[in-house]
Amino acid sequence: MEATVKKVYLGTTHFHEANEMVRAALAQADTVQLEDVFAQRYLGCTMPAGKRLEIFGTPGNDMACYMDGGSIEVFGNAQDQIGNTMNGGEVVIHGRCGDAAGYAMRGGHIFVRDNCGWRVGINMKQYEEKVPAIVIGGDAGSFLGEYMAGGIIVLLGQPGEYLATGMHGGVMFLARRPDERLVADGLVCEPVDEEGLAVLRPLLAAYNRHFARELGKPIAEDGAGFWALRPASSRPYATLYAN
Repeated sequence: MEATVKKVYLGTTHFHEANEMVRAALAQADTVQLEDVFAQRYLGCTMPAGKRLEIFGTPGNDMACYMDGGSIEVFGNAQDQIGNTMNGGEVVIHGRCGDAAGYAMRGGHIFVRDNCGWRVGINMKQYEEKVPAIVIGGDAGSFLGEYMAGGIIVLLGQPGEYLATGMHGGVMFLARRPDERLVADGLVCEPVDEEGLAVLRPLLAAYNRHFARELGKPIAEDGAGFWALRPASSRPYATLYAN
């Protein structure tokens, strides 16, 4: 069966009415192209597998919140909290994103071509086969991976201050070794081993599929020179609690 495409023009429509328009369009088509998007919130919220949004403009906060398997591609920048508590699917940003992307994210992938704001990946988690991943092509603001409990963050640029504060699960792959003062007590930072490379390389390849053409050349996909940042213990705060 041939996939169906529907266009919706949002303009300055209030976010409540805008989301009603989007939901109605998704009920009729597999792919919905949103034109003239001006910061409407909650676009793609709870969207299921098999549905796709293509966004031309700037979506507002909480895009893809609770998304459950669909795909969203933004041809421009995105605002705060994209992928809030996202459960599955893929988000691709052809630009930068704001703060707290992937907040409490528990599944799916987010790819950002350029920089991101503060607190990206805060409270990320994973369970069994659900391993969320965020790939940032530029620099990150402060508190990247704050209280991270699981999942994967890949950073191709420079991290900000307070890197991985309170991190107690998951792994962060960094394209260059961070300054020692950024590595907090309870964390270890070491060159990526073969097991880590097996996880990292497919994410780098996916980043290239999305962005290499517009960046002018692909990034290296072999993972050479990357560093892995992770908790030194699976229970880093055990001593804070009574037995």
